[in-house]
Amino acid sequence: MFRNVAELVELAVSQNKKISDIMIEQEMKVKSKTKEEIMSFMERNLEVMEQAVERGIQGVKSHSGLTGGDAVLLQAYIEKGNFLSGKTILDAVSKAVATNEVNAAMGTICATPTAGSAGVVPGTLFAVRDKLNPTREEMVHFLFAAGAFGFVVANNASISGAAGGCQAEVGSAAGMAAAAIVEMAGGTPAQSAEAMAITLKNMLGLVCDPVAGLVEVPCVKRNAMGAANAMVAADMALAGVTSRIPCDEVIDAMFKIGQSMPTALKETAQGGLAATPTGRELEAKIFGIPLNKRG
Repeated sequence: MFRNVAELVELAVSQNKKISDIMIEQEMKVKSKTKEEIMSFMERNLEVMEQAVERGIQGVKSHSGLTGGDAVLLQAYIEKGNFLSGKTILDAVSKAVATNEVNAAMGTICATPTAGSAGVVPGTLFAVRDKLNPTREEMVHFLFAAGAFGFVVANNASISGAAGGCQAEVGSAAGMAAAAIVEMAGGTPAQSAEAMAITLKNMLGLVCDPVAGLVEVPCVKRNAMGAANAMVAADMALAGVTSRIPCDEVIDAMFKIGQSMPTALKETAQGGLAATPTGRELEAKIFGIPLNKRG
């Protein structure tokens, strides 16, 4: 039904429907399922996300010891009330961190669009829930709206860190979240596209450099920043701010940047933060490998 963001927005506008409705109809057609079946499937994904957020903000630790407990610290900081940024943004950040800490602790999450970037969409969703008071059905629609933009990225660029760097993972997730936030807040399909473009173009070039090859450092905190980016971009789009570069062109730029990115910066743990002295020390400690024996 649609191949790019321009076609997605045109369909929504011409049919006077939301982005999420267009995505639901596409899923029904592609999977030969009823709307009830498609909605039920996404409801299960929502439940998995909710459980991960709730588990994470209670506190988890990864087996490597690299990550865990930061979501708890953030929630405690919010409770004190003397934070500098907005409560909704900080809540989104803490819940994005919570989800990725659960992932690092080998818990169950929903890849959105990948496991390494799984915190951004649920983090923002469960933060804006307290602000916008959506119904459960509207929360499911949020996921379909995010999925529509993820569908475009996956089919025109990449959502893989190994193929395109972290811009393709957390960048895509943040753009998806921003677009969905706009729809839930009552924005237009065109504003959702602007939010996606604003978000993604400010994460272009982000490398994938996991310390010790684990999806923990800096992945968890990148989900935090992706959530914050998504929230701000959504507000900008809702305020009427537009991207001078169309969304589809931003996605194409991301793809080309990923292609030109060195292999050392695409999930290989050969460069970036993974190659720092501390990164190498942590790797050696976790795997019990003497630094001079690392091959």
